[in-house]
This record gives sequence, structure tokens and C-alpha cells, in this order.
Amino acid sequence: MRVILAKKRLKVADVARETGLSKSTLTALYYERSKNPTFETLQKVADFLEVTIDDLLKVG
Repeated sequence: MRVILAKKRLKVADVARETGLSKSTLTALYYERSKNPTFETLQKVADFLEVTIDDLLKVG
């Protein structure tokens, strides 16, 4: 997620505002600390960023 946000010049706050997800949830995803994100959460983020869930979950 870090790489995708950097390429799109977005911040976690931008994703939170546009998806309605909490900043804390997105921060956990950003720092790869989220152990069990829901499918719905992943789908909202992936849709907003225009990537697949697989792309979103790639490490690095």
C-alpha cells in the first residue's frame, strides 16, 4: 500500500476521507500491522486506488 500511495501522491488521510474508513484502520494496513482486514475494507481501498486486492497486499 505504501508504494501505491507514493506513486499516486496520496496520504492515508486522503484514502480515509474518500472511502469512509477510519484512519487507524488504514494506518494499520499501511504499516502492515493489520492481521485480519475484512474483505470489504480491502475492496474499498483497492477500488479507490484503482488496483486489485492482490496488488494492495503485495509487500514492499
